[in-house]
Amino acid sequence: MFESIIILAGILLALTSATALEYYRILRRAQKEYERARDMVEEIVLSFDRQLKRENERLEFVAYKIEGMASKIDGAMNKTNQTEKKMSTLEDKATAISEERERLLARLNITDSNLRDVVASQEAVTSKITSLEEQAKRFPVVSEANVEAVIPIRRDKALAPLTETELSALEFLASEGPKTAPEIKWRIRLSREHTARLMKKLYENGYLERDTNKIPFRYSVKKEMEKLLKKAEPETSESLE
Repeated sequence: MFESIIILAGILLALTSATALEYYRILRRAQKEYERARDMVEEIVLSFDRQLKRENERLEFVAYKIEGMASKIDGAMNKTNQTEKKMSTLEDKATAISEERERLLARLNITDSNLRDVVASQEAVTSKITSLEEQAKRFPVVSEANVEAVIPIRRDKALAPLTETELSALEFLASEGPKTAPEIKWRIRLSREHTARLMKKLYENGYLERDTNKIPFRYSVKKEMEKLLKKAEPETSESLE
């Protein structure tokens, strides 16, 4: 009986040992599977982390690019605003230039109209001069020897109305011969306009003769006046002595 119990106990022990060994083997396999699964999970996690890191780097690079693009866009916008301001300024200048051009054209039209009026007046004067010349040709030519002097013969009355400047101009013409107003102005030291008016006055008062064949007119002293001036020179020198 005792032996049966021992045998039964040995069998139970053997079964327990076999069961334990099998259970140990199962646990060992389960541990290995767990470790393998854990390694796989760690590898997956590491791979995911690496991929996530790469994506993060890509996102940072894209963000950097976007910032650069935004900066360039801001610069382009500033340049666009400046260009628009310049264009506005240029448009204002173009408008001002166009208005000035219109004003100049209006003035040019007025000047052109005035010039036409002047040309028409000149043509009318030329026509009158031509008509007077044709009328003058119809009259007989009178010799200067038979013409009475316009200036009084007495030299006191002839020279008394003259100023020093007028007398200087007459003396210059008497000694140098026919001259134009621009040539005379250097002697009497007057402007060209003043000299022209002076010569016209002396001509109208009968002291000078005028050659109108060329412009500017050439003035010369009348023979009667030239004789009086030559007679007056000795008296002037005696009075100076």
